[in-house]
Amino acid sequence: MSDSKYFQTTKKGEIHELKEELLSQKEDKKKEAVKKVIAAMTVGKDVSMLFTHVLNCMQTHNLELKKLVYLYVMNYAKNHPDRAILAVNTFQKDASDPNPLIRALAVRTMGCIRVDNITEYLCEPLRFCLKDQDPYVRKTAAVCVAKLYDINPELVENQGFLDILNDMLGDSNPMVVANAVASLTEIDEVSKTEVFMIHAGNLAKLLAALNECTEWGQVFILNALCKYTPRDSREAESVCERVAPRLQHANSAVVLSAVKVLMKYLNTVQSPDFVKMYCKKMAPPLVTLLSKEPEIQFLGLRNINLIVQKRPEILQYEMKVFFCKYNDPIYVKMEKLEIMIMLANEKNIDEVLLEFKEYATEVDVEFVRKAVRAIGRCAIKIERSSERCIQVLLDLIQTKVNYVVQEAIIVIKDIFRKYPGKYEGIIATLCANLESLDEPEAKASMIWIIGEYAERIDNAHELLGSFLESFKDESSQVQLQLLTSIVKLFLKRPKDAQQMVQTVLNMSTQESDNPDLRDRGFVYWRLLSTDFEAAKAVVLSEKPLITDTTSQLDDLLLNELVSNISTLSSVYHKPPETFVAKLKGLNKRGLRVKDEEDDEEPDYVDDDNLHNNHGNNNNQHGGNQQQHHQQNQQQQQQQRQGSLIDLGLGDLDLGSPAGSSGGFNSPYGSGGGYPQQQQTPPQQQQSPSDLSFLSFDGQQQQGGGPQVQKQILIGSDKGQGIQISGAFARYNGRVSLELTLLNLSGAPMNKFKIQFYQNSFGVAPVEPILNCPAVDNNQSVDVSVPITSNGQIVQPLNTAINMAMMVLPSQAKFYFQMTFPYQVLFNEGGQLDRENYLSMWKSIPDQNERSKDIQIRLQQFDVDSISRRLQSRNVFEIVRRKAQNQEMCCYSVKTDNSIYFLVQLTFVAQSRVVRCEYKSPAVDFMPLFEHTIDLLINNQI
Repeated sequence: MSDSKYFQTTKKGEIHELKEELLSQKEDKKKEAVKKVIAAMTVGKDVSMLFTHVLNCMQTHNLELKKLVYLYVMNYAKNHPDRAILAVNTFQKDASDPNPLIRALAVRTMGCIRVDNITEYLCEPLRFCLKDQDPYVRKTAAVCVAKLYDINPELVENQGFLDILNDMLGDSNPMVVANAVASLTEIDEVSKTEVFMIHAGNLAKLLAALNECTEWGQVFILNALCKYTPRDSREAESVCERVAPRLQHANSAVVLSAVKVLMKYLNTVQSPDFVKMYCKKMAPPLVTLLSKEPEIQFLGLRNINLIVQKRPEILQYEMKVFFCKYNDPIYVKMEKLEIMIMLANEKNIDEVLLEFKEYATEVDVEFVRKAVRAIGRCAIKIERSSERCIQVLLDLIQTKVNYVVQEAIIVIKDIFRKYPGKYEGIIATLCANLESLDEPEAKASMIWIIGEYAERIDNAHELLGSFLESFKDESSQVQLQLLTSIVKLFLKRPKDAQQMVQTVLNMSTQESDNPDLRDRGFVYWRLLSTDFEAAKAVVLSEKPLITDTTSQLDDLLLNELVSNISTLSSVYHKPPETFVAKLKGLNKRGLRVKDEEDDEEPDYVDDDNLHNNHGNNNNQHGGNQQQHHQQNQQQQQQQRQGSLIDLGLGDLDLGSPAGSSGGFNSPYGSGGGYPQQQQTPPQQQQSPSDLSFLSFDGQQQQGGGPQVQKQILIGSDKGQGIQISGAFARYNGRVSLELTLLNLSGAPMNKFKIQFYQNSFGVAPVEPILNCPAVDNNQSVDVSVPITSNGQIVQPLNTAINMAMMVLPSQAKFYFQMTFPYQVLFNEGGQLDRENYLSMWKSIPDQNERSKDIQIRLQQFDVDSISRRLQSRNVFEIVRRKAQNQEMCCYSVKTDNSIYFLVQLTFVAQSRVVRCEYKSPAVDFMPLFEHTIDLLINNQI
C-alpha cells in the first residue's frame, strides 16, 4: 500500500497513540509509528514532544527505520539540544558499524545537526570516516567537513580536516576526489585564508579523476581547474587537450564548465594555430545548446553572449543558428537578437538585415521594437552598412505601422548623430510622419532632428510650434528636448523663433514644476542674456560621435564573468558577490577579508552589517560614529506602523518661500525681448551673468576638489604597492569621489581606471579613466572623480558600493568597498514652493509616512542654527510656524536621482527631542534618509 495513508491522520488523541506504538517491542509497529511521526512533521504538525520516544528507536539494525529516525532527529535537534546529546552514543556506534551505508548515514546526519554539543563529538567519527576503506563513506565524510566548517570553522582548522581533504585529492576513487574538490571549494569561498590551492602536484590527479567521475563531479573539478594559472604555454595546451573531450558531454553544465576552462587556459597559449583549433572545437557544443528546451537555450545564450564578447571568432561563422524561430519564446528571441548584432560584420550584414526586416513585421510589439533598434545598432556598428540600414528603415516607415514608425525615427536620430551631414535627405520623409508620433521617446527624437537641422527645414518653426501648443501636457523628456531644440532654432534663425523662445522659456521657468526643466531653462536664459555668440558656441557645439555600447561590458567585469561561466553570475551578468551574501571571505577576484582586529575596512561585507561599515575601525570619523550606525541598524529593524500626525499645512500661514529675488534683462531691447523674471529659484543664488555654477565640466580635476577627510580603502600591504584613500563629497552641484593615490610599488604608475558595480544609488563615474598624471614611486596624487547618478538602482538597499581599479601598465587590479553617504545626493534644486509642497504631501499615500523622535546630542542649539545647517546640505526650509511652546518647520529634499522627501520637524521649548515626520514615494530609502537627517541635525556629517 502507498505511504500516502500516513498523511491522512487527523484524529484526536493521535500523539498518545503514537507514544504507545513507539514503545512497542515489535519493530514493524515501531516503523509504522515513526512513518506517521515523519508524515505529521512533514505537513507542519509539532511532534517534538515525541523526541525521546523516537530517539529510543535508533537502536535498530533496520536501515529504513534508522533513516527515518535520523531524519526526525535532524529536524528537531535544534529545539531539544539537551535531548539530542542522548543520540551521540548511537551516532558514534553507527559510525563504526560494519555496514558502510550505516557508517555514511551516521556521519552525514551528525554533520546536518547544527548543535554545538553534538559537533564536539563529531570530530573523531569524522576523522575515521575520512580514512574509511569504503569510498562511499569517504565521499560522504568529505562533504561533511564543509558542513562542519559552516558551523565551527576553528574546530575544522584545529583538527586538521583541511589537510586531510587536500590529501583526498589524490584518492583512488574519482567520486571521493570530486566530493573533496566540492567541499574545499565551498570552504575556500568563505574562508579568510586560502585553503584550496591547485598546483602541479595535484593538477594531474584532478585531470585523471575527471574522466571517471559522474557529471556533477566533473563540474566541480572543471570549476576548480579555473583556479589554477598554468606556468607556461605547454602546460596550458596539455590541460586543454585533457579537458576538450568534455565538450561532447550530454550535460549542458559539463559543456559550459569545459568551455570556461578552455577560455581561461587559451589566454596562456602562445600558438595561434592551437588557439584557432580549439576555438573551432568550442563552436559545435555551444550550437548544440540551442537545440534543447527553451530554458536551456536561454541559459546557453546568456553565456554565449559573454563568450562572443570575449572571443567573437568562436562563433563568427555560426550566424544562422541564432536566427529566431517562429515558436521561440520572447526571452530567447531577445537574446538571439543581441548575439546577432555582436556577430554582424560586413560579410553577413545583408542576410542579417533581411532577418531583422522580417522580424519587424511580426505581431509581438516588443520584439518588433527590438528588431528595429537592432537595425539602427548595426548601422552604427558597421559604417559601410549604414546606407542599407537606412533604406530598410525607410521601407519600414512606409508600412505606416505606428510603433514601427516611431522606433524607426528613434534609431534614425542615432544614425544622424553617428554620421552627421550624410543622410539629411530623408528628413522630409520623417517630417511627413509627425502625426503618428504619440510616444515620448519618438517625439523627443523627432524634435531633436528638427532642432539639429533647423537651418535645412524651411518650416522648422511651424513644426516645433505644433509641439509647443501641447507643451504643458507633454512628458518631461519631450519638454526638455523641445526647449533645447527651440533654443537651437533661435540661435540659427532668430527672426523666426524670437517669440517662440520667449514663450518656451517662460513656461519652463515660471509655469513648470519640474526642477530639471526649470534649471535648463534658466541656464539657457542666462546664456542668451549674457552673450549671444557664447550661447551659439555652447548650444551648437559639435557633439562627439556615438558608438554602440549597449551590450558591451567593461573589460574588468567581462573577464570576471567569463571566469564564472556556467554559474548564475554569467546569467545575471553580475559578479557573484553582488547577490551571494556569503562571499565575504575569498571572493572570485582573489582578495580576502582581513581579521576583525585589522585596522582596515573589509573588502566585502555581509548585507546584515552594511550600516556598520561606515564607521567600523575608522577613527577619522569620530568616536561615536559606529554607535550611531548601530542605532540606525536597530531602527531599520523596527516595523513602523500606525497612523501619524497629519501635517495640516492647509491651516498654516505659509508666507513666502525662502529664497532671493532677481531679474533677467534682455539684451535685445524691449520689442519681443525677455520678460522680467521676478523670482529666482532658491537653488540659483548667482546673478544672471555669473556662470560659476556651470564651471564643473564633468572632467576629473587634480587637486581641485573639496577638502574632505578620507579613509584608507586599500593599504600598501593589501594593494600590492599602492595605497588608495578616498571619500565621497558634493562639489559645485555634483557628486565626486575624492581619491588620493600613493605609489609604493617601486615603479611608476601611468594610468588608472575605475569602475563601480551596480548599486542601490545608481552612481557611477562619469569617465572610467582617471585624469591624473603618472605617479612616480613614493609619490602621491589627488584626483577628483565626477560621479553621475543616472545608473540602474539595485534592490534591496545596500549602502555599500563595490568598486574596482586597474593600474597600468602592470594590469594590477584592486577591489574595495565604500559606504555611500546619502546626503551627497541631496540636490540644489530640491526646494518646492508652498503649493507644490502641499500638493505633493497630499499625493503621497499615508502608508508612506513615518515619524521618529530625534534626540539632539548637541550641547547648545537653536532652531535657526539647525535650519541653516540643513539648508547648507540642500534640505530646504519651506515654512516655519510658532505655536505656544513649540516651533514647526517644513522642509523639502530632492536627490540627484529625483527622489523627493518632505519633512516636518517640531521643536518643543526646553526639550532636547525633535519630532520628525516625513513622507516619500521611495519607501526603501526612508530608513536611510531618517538616519541621515538625524546625523545632519546633530552636526555629525
